[in-house]
Amino acid sequence: MRLSRSAPLAVAASLLAAAPAALAQSSAGAPQPAADLIVTNARIYTADDSRPLVEAFAVRGNRIVFTGSAREAATLKGAATRVVDAGGRTVIPGMVDAHAHFAGLAQTLRAVDLVGTKSVTEVIARVQAKAATLPKGTWITGRGWDQNAWGDTRFPTHDALSAAVPDHPVLLTRVDGHANFVNAAAMKLAGVTAATKDPSGGKIQRDANGAPTGVFIDNAQRLVGSKVPELTRDEMRAALKDAIARMHSLGLVGMHDAGASRANIELFEDMAQKRELDLRLYVMIGDNAEALKHYFQVGPRSALYDGQVWVRAVKLYADGAMGSRGAALLEPYSDDPNNTGLLLSAPSHIEEVARQGLAAGFQINTHAIGDRGNRVVLDAYDKALAATPRADHRFRVEHAQILHQDDIPRFAQMGVIPSMQASHQTSDMYWIGKRLGPTRLYGAYAWQSLLQTGVIIPNGSDFPVEAVNPLISFHASIARQDARDWPAGGWYPEQKMSREDALRSMTLWAAYAGFQEKELGSITPGKYADFVVLDQDIMRVPAELVLQTRVLSTWVGGRRVYEAPAR
Repeated sequence: MRLSRSAPLAVAASLLAAAPAALAQSSAGAPQPAADLIVTNARIYTADDSRPLVEAFAVRGNRIVFTGSAREAATLKGAATRVVDAGGRTVIPGMVDAHAHFAGLAQTLRAVDLVGTKSVTEVIARVQAKAATLPKGTWITGRGWDQNAWGDTRFPTHDALSAAVPDHPVLLTRVDGHANFVNAAAMKLAGVTAATKDPSGGKIQRDANGAPTGVFIDNAQRLVGSKVPELTRDEMRAALKDAIARMHSLGLVGMHDAGASRANIELFEDMAQKRELDLRLYVMIGDNAEALKHYFQVGPRSALYDGQVWVRAVKLYADGAMGSRGAALLEPYSDDPNNTGLLLSAPSHIEEVARQGLAAGFQINTHAIGDRGNRVVLDAYDKALAATPRADHRFRVEHAQILHQDDIPRFAQMGVIPSMQASHQTSDMYWIGKRLGPTRLYGAYAWQSLLQTGVIIPNGSDFPVEAVNPLISFHASIARQDARDWPAGGWYPEQKMSREDALRSMTLWAAYAGFQEKELGSITPGKYADFVVLDQDIMRVPAELVLQTRVLSTWVGGRRVYEAPAR
């Protein structure tokens, strides 16, 4: 089983390779008890190199007990065994999004959808339509605008929004989550004026007279965002259930939540106890001093509530995002020569939390997009690891989008995992050259350059920044093209992943990145029976057909949690 390109996974591979034989019989020559579930007549990609392609597997309880031929699997059939004939369809391990935002998706499903808007005029029209359904004074939130997709790619100003929606405070989050666009009513409620200073790590867009124009970048978002009423616990629970249903419908059985509050973590645990989750949820604790103190005292916890919740990681931020020019660069932006981006956290803070995490047994995962942001994180990790050495720490850099060539080998050298989202590449490729110029693009979304050093790349979407569908990132990984198959041959095609690596990136590699590889990530005896049935073979169809693939069913722990409606 090729779990990864690194030694720790090779050890795990040798252990797992022996598992089928050990589980094939309960004692020498004695037959196994009957299976509860047998999936047969399928093309099953296991992501397990000891048996990468099989036609059947069997499940007892919530775990896989056998993989192999249909004839062998049939020997485990009993009177109560459920047999699923897949009709020759394709089965893959349940997919896991290794970097996303659970509560963010839940809230977005209840906000004004601004994804795909082509102008600020269209944004305002959608907000007006929402305002017509709400009492005056009610906050209106939305998400998904992207000025780079408009004819006028400058940041919007609030004047037209304020005139169109004067009686509701409005806060609209940019697609990447790193900028807010607000109206005058929202700024008034927040007490923001020309005299309001830019916070550290944040920027208020202003006019020639210094007055706020309505766009707040990175840490400045809190100035208005902190005034938006939070969902009640019951409202959040209901919204999270909607988010789970969306994930299941797209073949996701798990996700790594990139920065959760203590209140939300406690809600996740309550839902898991009540069997309302049906999700492998790997939680990164948000960067809050009180929350970190609490969880460091409790210690890391794994596979809680029958493998539904892991709480053993921390999420930090180094810099902002490329779309809002907040990503920290070593040299100025090519299209903004007086700007090198923003550092959202002091390097000393990242180093200190990393030291604390090492001492408490927690993984540290830090958002870094620009080449300076990535170098700051690697330097901070290096200092922390020198002061508090720990084997198999699996520290991560979240996004690792723009890397200086000198820093690419450092990930493997330090044992740091680059957690990347392939769909960011296909979203950004239209304009990223203007931001960076041609030379720096060779270190942009450099998957193959990183893989060749021996690291793994857990894949994800960063939803709700990108669409939830994990097959978008699978397609981007193998084609580096958008849904219209542009550009021909792929954008910097030498950086494409193989299909095998692309599948691992959202199954086995995602599991390893969350210390879960012994429990999930492949269709292997002993692991949870998490799998997805597809109507197309994504490992063989032409790349341009991958995005037409439909999820027929999703299974968590041997239970079907989603079935596609009949056509």
